[in-house]
Amino acid sequence: MRDRTHPGLSRRAFIGAAATAVTATALPAFGQGDAMTNSTQMEPAVTDQSPVRHNISSFRDLNWQDYFTDTRNGVILVDITSRALHFWSEDLSVYKLYPCSVPMSPDLTRKGRTRVVEKVKNPTWRPTPAMKKRNPAWPDVIGPGPENPLGPRALYLSWQYYRIHGTQDTRKIGRASSNGCIGLYNEDILVLFNLAKVGTQVLLI
Repeated sequence: MRDRTHPGLSRRAFIGAAATAVTATALPAFGQGDAMTNSTQMEPAVTDQSPVRHNISSFRDLNWQDYFTDTRNGVILVDITSRALHFWSEDLSVYKLYPCSVPMSPDLTRKGRTRVVEKVKNPTWRPTPAMKKRNPAWPDVIGPGPENPLGPRALYLSWQYYRIHGTQDTRKIGRASSNGCIGLYNEDILVLFNLAKVGTQVLLI
């Protein structure tokens, strides 16, 4: 099956290209998802149509059958180790593989099963209470626009404060750089937002 994540790039070629690169050092950054309980920019093979990207992670080739009993409503598998998000549609006609940002430390990392409970266009960002405690200088709210840390779209999960969202800071992608959320390139979250449903299964491993 062709990987539709990047035009003209097969899933096998995408994984192979990523596996040859060195993971960059994590940078701290802020995002909506902050672990209240213990709750990188990537460079694929460059083509004439592909922008140069950095901070490549080594993707693992994962199968949905190893983690889900079915693909009802579609499934999202986030691999914290390789900093990659996998998506399979319910009928398995669509597969996506995206580089992503992951939490910057173990205490901000939450693993396990959740689901998409809300899809929000042009979301408003607010720091969680724990984030404000760590850094009181953070603003109380940032509305939609180029300065919003959530980017143009956000998938809200059943875990409070956790999101899968875009980011204006592309340096974060492929890195352990978030406060708990999973971040994607803005162009990638736009595609995933249209594919995912309220009720899409999500697993972080």
